[in-house]
Amino acid sequence: MIAIASDHGGFAMKAQLMEHLTERGIGFDDLGCYSEESVDYPVYAEKAARGVAAGKYDRAVLICGTGIGMSMAANKLPGIRAALCSDCYSAEMTRLHNDSNILCLGGRTIGIELAKRILDIWLDTPFSGMEKHARRIAGIAALEK
Repeated sequence: MIAIASDHGGFAMKAQLMEHLTERGIGFDDLGCYSEESVDYPVYAEKAARGVAAGKYDRAVLICGTGIGMSMAANKLPGIRAALCSDCYSAEMTRLHNDSNILCLGGRTIGIELAKRILDIWLDTPFSGMEKHARRIAGIAALEK
């Protein structure tokens, strides 16, 4: 189960990505927002990130206008490795090497077809499990203390 959330700038893309997830048979919880009325992205980033950190969700997808604000907010929580991706290679590498647990996208910076490809790659790519990458992830976790 994954969480998906957006602010007003990512609302339209979130709706389309939820349809895509449904077509793929992937379960998700929509944590808001629920319209294009202006809202504050940290509220929605926190909801999803806390759910991932607590183990309620395996991963999450966050969308705002650029994806920058969502990634900055989500990464404030311990255990979160949120990655802003705007290309397919980064989506693959952030899973293989960084075991990212939150994907951030820019609803106003990339098109929906690219967003779907990025999401698919991110969902379908496992963490490599290589010792050097696990060590580096542990190094990130150590910075949280």
